[in-house]
Parts: sequence; structure tokens; C-alpha cells
Amino acid sequence: MGVNILRLNPPAMSTQRPPTIDPQAAQRWASRRPGPSPWLHEEVARRMEERLAWIKLKPQIWAHWQPVTGGLQAHDLLSRRYPESGCVVSELTPSHDAYANDQLTKPWWNPARWVGAPARFQPPAAASVQMLWANMALHMAADPQDLMSQWHQALATGGFLMFSCLGPDTLARLHEHYRRLGWPAPSHEFTDMHDWGDMLVAAGFAEPVMDMERITLSFQTPERMLEELRGLGRNLHSERFARLRGRQWHQQLLATLSQGPLELEFEVIYGHAFKPLPRMALSSETVLTLAQMKDSLRQAKNRQRSL
Repeated sequence: MGVNILRLNPPAMSTQRPPTIDPQAAQRWASRRPGPSPWLHEEVARRMEERLAWIKLKPQIWAHWQPVTGGLQAHDLLSRRYPESGCVVSELTPSHDAYANDQLTKPWWNPARWVGAPARFQPPAAASVQMLWANMALHMAADPQDLMSQWHQALATGGFLMFSCLGPDTLARLHEHYRRLGWPAPSHEFTDMHDWGDMLVAAGFAEPVMDMERITLSFQTPERMLEELRGLGRNLHSERFARLRGRQWHQQLLATLSQGPLELEFEVIYGHAFKPLPRMALSSETVLTLAQMKDSLRQAKNRQRSL
């Protein structure tokens, strides 16, 4: 008896990296001394956690990707939503891993310590988690497609990714100030949500859903505004000013910022996507048996019922 097969041509995976991100600067930012998570990141994580109400799948194990930057307070929100689920916490450097362990491990006398499985501080094994949570990490990655591949590898089939990042309208007024003064850009260029969706599909994800919102922060002084910016990140632009700025430049920046509303605008992109049944590559084609195709369609129908 013959075997029916379906041949699909998968999208090609681009290897192009963001042209305006300096990889060395991105590495220095990722390796900085750890500290409390930025307020904006915690707020975005809170809003993203509310979106989990749309997804009925309850993960047996979920991964928290880089919580030191993405939101340590959000870890408690996620633990309360999935009290019976195991968790792995993945940081990129030993100092961040130790800091996350110190901040997230409950003391013995805290009742929360005895609810659910304790978090394990290690990178997730391949196909080991049913949800991967990555808040405000993608826009600071020098190789976001490689990062998506790591997320895809960690997820089990049928698992889902939840992530957020900044979009291209972020810091529009600050960019305009720098252009008017003839200075290099104050940040690298941020990626549009439609391009993120295309990259997710190229990385092997299915059914990506993207949406965005704008958040504006107001400040009393330009000094407080710059302090907030330093906590959110660094200028990773490959053509940023290469030398140290002087006191006169700093005073000019403060005077320029004081001329308009003391506000910072952020375009926040939210996304989620599922890891589908693995595709079997044969040359430039994908081959699925009829049984595998039926299994894939059955999984898609089950997800639709759970949403």
C-alpha cells in the first residue's frame, strides 16, 4: 500500500543581522552589572501577563528568559498563574544568573517557597518547555534570528512563545532632537512588528500573532529622564559617537530636552507564536506523511478550541 506525502517548500531563513546594532556594544550591555529590573519592563511584563488569559494551554514547565532585565517582579505573576508548573530561569552570564537566583529564591519561612516546584536556574534543554517567556529582550539582540532559533529549540512541539520588544516609533522626539543638533542617532533602529512576524515563521514558528501599543512616560526634569533611559539600555548604533562626550555637550542636551515636553515615547510590540509539528527537510523541500499531516491539523484544531 502506497504512502501519501505532502511536499512543502519552507521559507528560507535569513542570516542578515540588524545593520545598525554593534555586536560588541550589545555584548557589553548584556554583560553589565545586574540590578533591579527597569520600571517600564516590569509594566510591559504585567500587561503581557494579562494576555495569557487568551491562551488556555497550561504548561507543565515554562522558561523565564533573562528575568533580570525583563522583569523580576513578573516572575511572581507567572508563578501564581501557573502554580503547578515547573520553571527554568535562563540568564546569559554567571553574574546575572546569581542575581536572579538571589532575588527569585524564596526564604525558607515564606509559604510561597512550598507551593509548586522550585525554579531551576539553567538554560532550558531542547524541547523541554511548553511556554517560553521573553520580555523586552529581542530589540537588544545583535542576532535576533539566532535568539529565535534558541527559543524554538527550547520549546516542545505544541508549546508557545510569549515575547515583547520595542518598535520603530520608540524615542521619536529624542531622535528628532539629535537630528536637529547634527548628532549621530541616540539609539539603534528598532524593527517593525511585521518583520518580527516574518522572522518567527522563518525560524519555524507557526500562527504568530502581533499587536502593539504606545506608552508615554513623563518626567519632572531632564536629568530624571536621562536616568530612566540609562536603566533601559544603551545606544548600540554602529555609527554612534565614538569618543567621550564633554560637560558642554551634556549641558546642551539638557537645555534641548527642556525646550519641549519632558516625555519619552515607546512603541511596545507584543507577540506570541506556537511551535508546530517538526518539518522533515529533504533538499529544498519538506516531506510529511499523511499521518503526520493529520497530526498537525489535529493539533491546530485543538489550539483553536483552547483559544
